[in-house]
Amino acid sequence: MKKMKYILNGFLALAMILLFAQCSNNQSTPSQTATPTAVGGSTNMKIAYVEIDSLLTKYRFWNDLNELMIQKEENIRTTLNEKAKELDREMREFQRKLENNGFATRERAEQENLRLSQKQRDLQQLQEKLAADLQTENQKNSLQLRDSINSFLKIYNKTKGYSLIISNTGFDNLLYADTAYNITQEIVEGLNARYNPSSAKK
Repeated sequence: MKKMKYILNGFLALAMILLFAQCSNNQSTPSQTATPTAVGGSTNMKIAYVEIDSLLTKYRFWNDLNELMIQKEENIRTTLNEKAKELDREMREFQRKLENNGFATRERAEQENLRLSQKQRDLQQLQEKLAADLQTENQKNSLQLRDSINSFLKIYNKTKGYSLIISNTGFDNLLYADTAYNITQEIVEGLNARYNPSSAKK
């Protein structure tokens, strides 16, 4: 189950990279935050970047979603462990009775064996279902995160006028960038200012 959290973090980091590539093409009133960059000698582009890892760490909405998912993972793990222990106890009891001729008839022993086999299959199906449900919820959370940031950036860029806002995840995209173009903290503060904690619990 723990792997699911790391998979989600990786997925969201990738989603964020795509997000910033898609939703930051609005041009508006120039801002004094960063100096426009000349491209090709004729077009002025105003560019900024956001550090995705830092954003995910500081964005309270994402932290609250993470906490909820960790709790759900723990609940699932507890449920499955309890059912697995119960099944193990019943199987050991079945084996003990079988070895000590504790069943009245052979048919009764076969019926109990079939029941336990079905219970084992049911447990496996439950595990698969809960894992699939968790993955679906992770995907829903990633869309919520993307929509939240996308919505904010559209408002934010009306006054900032960036031509391009790109993401920086380690060395995946930017090998070098002047920190003057780093707007991560601005974005985090803006997102947190409009965040309503009850939205993460829906």
